[in-house]
Amino acid sequence: MCTESYPQRVLRYCPRCGKGHFSPYNDKANKCDACGFVFYFNAATAVAVIIKDKENRVLLTTRAFNPGKGTLDLPGGFVDPLESAEHAIDREIKEELNLTITEKKYLGSFPNTYLYGDVVYFTCDLVFECTVETFEGMQAKDDVTHCEFYTITEKLLENVGATSIKNILRKYFL
Repeated sequence: MCTESYPQRVLRYCPRCGKGHFSPYNDKANKCDACGFVFYFNAATAVAVIIKDKENRVLLTTRAFNPGKGTLDLPGGFVDPLESAEHAIDREIKEELNLTITEKKYLGSFPNTYLYGDVVYFTCDLVFECTVETFEGMQAKDDVTHCEFYTITEKLLENVGATSIKNILRKYFL
């Protein structure tokens, strides 16, 4: 990933005063030379959900939009401001797949980058293993074009778009 797209290099105007004296302060922040405001580039939180069927296959989705349009992904998405990760799971799985989560188990976190609008966003993907009430009524919706259960193999991982999702699937299934 090109570091030229990192927010420290792309964002040139201070969000507080609007002056163009907004430059790298350290590797995590920019500082305004005019008003002294320091803006930190913290990681955005996302959730990734592992849902398995009775054959221990994993439910993967196909992304409808960039980044990674057409690649495989775990269901999930960004945590909204002032939303818990657990609530984000319930909301995202309902929005994307029309499924209702009944149990959640936190597994771990995985750092990632997310290129959107020519800016790299740093993310931290929180991974949960979940069970659902039933698969009846499951359908791809929202930002998903397809959903299907897969046996995870190295060959299949070639079709997974996000590095963090590849790392998650490798850790838990290979």
